[in-house]
Amino acid sequence: MIVKTPAELDALVREVLMASGADERNAEIVAEHLVLANLSGVDTHGVWHLKGYVDAIADGLIIPTAWPEVLSARANSARVTGHWTFGQTAALFAMRQCLDMAEARDMACVGLVQAHHIGRLGHYVEMAAARGMIGMVWAGGYGEEAPAAVPYGGSRSFLHTNPIAMGFPGGAGSALSFDFATSALSGVKIDNARNRGQNLPAGAIVDRNGQPSTDPADFFDGGGHLPFGGHKGYAIMLAAEFLGRIFTGADAFVDPARGGPILRHQGTAFFAFKADLFQPFGDYAERADEMGQRTRAIPPAPGYEKVQMPGDPEAATRTERQREGIPIAADTWRSIVAAAQAVGVHL
Repeated sequence: MIVKTPAELDALVREVLMASGADERNAEIVAEHLVLANLSGVDTHGVWHLKGYVDAIADGLIIPTAWPEVLSARANSARVTGHWTFGQTAALFAMRQCLDMAEARDMACVGLVQAHHIGRLGHYVEMAAARGMIGMVWAGGYGEEAPAAVPYGGSRSFLHTNPIAMGFPGGAGSALSFDFATSALSGVKIDNARNRGQNLPAGAIVDRNGQPSTDPADFFDGGGHLPFGGHKGYAIMLAAEFLGRIFTGADAFVDPARGGPILRHQGTAFFAFKADLFQPFGDYAERADEMGQRTRAIPPAPGYEKVQMPGDPEAATRTERQREGIPIAADTWRSIVAAAQAVGVHL
């Protein structure tokens, strides 16, 4: 296990990305996003992805100096193209547009197309909560060319992990936020399990014949993700597909040379609305904090230390890793070293 301070990891990611061809502003945004993911304990969306981004730049799937742009806009909605820059850069731009419009007109929606992997969705809804707004992100389109999730009751992959996130501001207490794939596990966790010789929990994948499996090799041999929560998770997975790919019109912006099979059809819908639409913010915040206090006061079940609100684990992990450093698994560190060596950076 390698341990790095946030500043060390940020500097390393920036150096590798700029050596790969990224300009300074893109490298800064992506490095900050990846390090914050690791700092929050969401290691599946942190520096694990650095080598993939370096490879995508080399293959022309990412244009590392491109910058997003508003394609069309109305009073409180807009469509943004990322021009195939880093997804984090494009999503940050889109969410800022959404929040600015919502601040002026109470609520807003922005659709994002032509962007690479947008990373940890929680990052964007936390931005909304920090500005006193409720934020939502819905993403889809990943299964159009590379299906990896079976529909409820199905035996063949058709959809994908289709992530969603929501964030709600608090008052004196911490904000509520959550961010998860609509599959039982993220693809990174399955990849890590294969590389580390680990089995998966039951109910996460099926094999190529649609039979339940715990062997990650079965997933890569034609198997697929299962939706979380059975038919309920499947419905939310489809909702993410409708709001992400279909609602944003992402299919009309496909470029065969960019994005790669998983991300070419990616569409992401960002929503924001003021938390004080129906009452003064002070009243909203008081009720939000009271809800958090009541929830956390519930006695824990056997095997649990305490009841937490969504977002509490990330906040606690940030405090711990700011103090003690960010641990990086050995196989992840090897991939970072390989990415650095590929572009002439010596660690």
